[in-house]
Amino acid sequence: MLLALGFAIVLGVGILSVSYLLGPQTGGRVKGTTVESGMPLLDRSHKRISVAFFLIALDFIVFDLEAAFLYPWALVLREGGWPLFRAVMAFVALILVGYVYVWKKGGLEIRPRGSKAEMAAAALESAR
Repeated sequence: MLLALGFAIVLGVGILSVSYLLGPQTGGRVKGTTVESGMPLLDRSHKRISVAFFLIALDFIVFDLEAAFLYPWALVLREGGWPLFRAVMAFVALILVGYVYVWKKGGLEIRPRGSKAEMAAAALESAR
């Protein structure tokens, strides 16, 4: 195993070295510029990205990974019988509870936040 690891490291370094020495050296000023989502920046200022965008992306990743666990269970559901079915239903229930919680907390909203007075009124209304 140690021999295979050493061979892999030597081969990787060798391939990268040959590629660097023989390949065209392109690039320059344009290659080093900042690109966001495949589109170049319109101006040189640093723009802020809403935190809500990242929170929604995080929610998507969490729920997508949880849903990915359902596929292996679906493959062995007949062999597992009713105990496995109950476990899957409990897992689905937890996913739905988490989804409803995120939805009620406004975690899926990408609209701009209102003024402090509007947020306080919404908090009072949700407390009722």
